[in-house]
Amino acid sequence: MPPSRKAADPTVFTLEVNGEPIRVAFALHKTLLEVLREDLGLTGTKHGCELGECGTCTVLLDDIPVLSCLVLAQACDGRRVRTVEGMATGEGLHPLQEAFADLGAAQCGYCTPGFLLTAQALLDANPSPTRAEIKDALAGNLCRCTGYLRIYEAVELAAAVMADRRTGGPADGDETSEAGRGR
Repeated sequence: MPPSRKAADPTVFTLEVNGEPIRVAFALHKTLLEVLREDLGLTGTKHGCELGECGTCTVLLDDIPVLSCLVLAQACDGRRVRTVEGMATGEGLHPLQEAFADLGAAQCGYCTPGFLLTAQALLDANPSPTRAEIKDALAGNLCRCTGYLRIYEAVELAAAVMADRRTGGPADGDETSEAGRGR
């Protein structure tokens, strides 16, 4: 009879993280947040309250925003995880990242990864959200620095830039585009 397995013994799982298949061994009690930061070195995902109340640890799990501090990593076996490190492409920053930087939507930056990923999921599902829809989508993410207005404006700017790119409209920074006017 084989020896019984202890919960603290590492088990090997396969995740797709930021588009790359990864095999990683970790203890069954670890959260997705712990595995991302401690085992994979992806420190863009932040430790916040660790109670699921602040949104700082938000990642996309199969394209849905989740609080990684509340998700057991073992539940992610075979699933897609996207962190803030996976937003940028070989072509540069994601339009949301650019808009947050351009409009000063990130102050200390601690909450920014959670806002960016939650906003990305919103824009993927709804490319032209209203201000009310943006506020509703981001309601689970807390920021102590910015006061939210610039965050909402950054999501609106990114939506406009992304719409221009989809339709072949004015290029980024073109003063004739809605995005270029800085709304």
